[in-house]
Amino acid sequence: MRSLRNDNPQSPVMRPLEPAVPRIKPLGAVPSRLGGLLLLPILCVALAARADGPGDNHPERVRRIPKPGIELPVAERAAITAALAELDAAIALLASSTDPQVQELLPDVLIHAEAVRTALEFDEFFNPKEFDAARELLAEGKTRASELAAGRAPWTTQTGLVVRGYRSRIDGSIQPYGLVIPPGYVPGPWRWRLDLWFHGRGETLSELAFLTQRRTQPGTFTPADGIVLHPYGRYSNANKFAGETDVFEALESVQRRYVIDDERISVRGFSMGGASTWHLAVHQPTRWVAANPGAGFSETPEFLRTFQDETLAPTWWERKLWQLYDCTDWAANLRHCPVVAYSGETDRQKQACDIMATALAREGIELTHLIGPKTGHAYAPATRDEVERRMTAIIRRGRSQPIWPAAGFPGSFTTYTLRYNRGPGVTIDALEQHWERARISATADGLSTTNIAAFTIDLPSGSVDPAAERPAAVTIDGTTLPLPERLASDRSLQASFHKVDGVWRSGPLPSASLRKRYGQQG
Repeated sequence: MRSLRNDNPQSPVMRPLEPAVPRIKPLGAVPSRLGGLLLLPILCVALAARADGPGDNHPERVRRIPKPGIELPVAERAAITAALAELDAAIALLASSTDPQVQELLPDVLIHAEAVRTALEFDEFFNPKEFDAARELLAEGKTRASELAAGRAPWTTQTGLVVRGYRSRIDGSIQPYGLVIPPGYVPGPWRWRLDLWFHGRGETLSELAFLTQRRTQPGTFTPADGIVLHPYGRYSNANKFAGETDVFEALESVQRRYVIDDERISVRGFSMGGASTWHLAVHQPTRWVAANPGAGFSETPEFLRTFQDETLAPTWWERKLWQLYDCTDWAANLRHCPVVAYSGETDRQKQACDIMATALAREGIELTHLIGPKTGHAYAPATRDEVERRMTAIIRRGRSQPIWPAAGFPGSFTTYTLRYNRGPGVTIDALEQHWERARISATADGLSTTNIAAFTIDLPSGSVDPAAERPAAVTIDGTTLPLPERLASDRSLQASFHKVDGVWRSGPLPSASLRKRYGQQG
């Protein structure tokens, strides 16, 4: 295991410790249209791969992704299969244990077996070097199994490059992730910064290849004052759908196992990972202290026109469902998530940041967009260092926590679906029309809403100033309604409102009403 390379050491700044869609497998060719919904952002191409194009819209000519693997020599297959059987036998003994700690850590062993099993079953050995990689993974898995059976788990306190796993609530599958743990990490009394780094598209990025990378490559950024989490996200889907759920389940696993500062979690990535970053930043802006997208894609039609010379003629319902993908439609939410974007000057994927800059300008926001001079699809070293300097400055400050009522009511939040319904101090409970823009905004006269049928003012603990005079009422679209009279002991504020025949009323929507709601929004 390589030790952590630290290109830019700096003194850690930490806070005192306060007293989960079925597993995605290649099913032959992946067309750029599936069931009418354009899965075009999934087809973002990294530097080494050629672009998809109009030809791939024809099922009879579409490329298989991933491509078929190379032939595995008989002797190699026999040796790897035998080693996998040995690891499976050790895992079976651990699985029968009633020790909760063994069950908690068993996924850290299982990821090694599952990565090799998948490569064997789905023809996912893409070069001869992966034969040795498979044997190394199985050997590490057997070592971990022996240690766990003996009541030890030294990888849980290891620094440097560490691979770990969790059991997904989506389908019970074992999903891997990689970590970069700084040399100075100790599990207390401080909380540590966490950067999520999303990988680029890799058409041969099997679980075997991913774990091999995460055991040997530190990555683009390795902050001395924080941990870096590399989610796998079920191959190359730009962390959409199950890949998005994997991000939050991997994050939850890391928060359970390491001492993480919840106020200093950032999202970062390059190429397809930049697309993942845009997606998570605009849809869940209050979750992150900052976002650092690089290259990638941020919307559908202009990206395809620029990157693949493809002009689309979408149906009305395809265009409507692009609103799940197209971050330009959600740009206003970045008012609540600081962004440091990066592009190479000559990279065609610079288009992603350029079009987001235009969308943000319409909202009165200027995008901080650092550009690597005379650079293609890569980070220019000097610009990379400037990106890290700016991100570190933001992250060290932590997420801003405005105090009400001095800070006023929550700022604006935009959504198109209840899948993404939480903004700064507000939760959208019901929409009037799904997949149309819904927005709530704070104005000098109160709150203004568009296409919202119910919402809750939800100011978290510590948000209310107990010494200040609190407003007794709130005005929503011209209707004045009372706020709770008593101060909550934890200095929070919750107040729900809903519409009846177009007029705002206090209280939540009746729970028995048949309607779409978060988690069941369709």
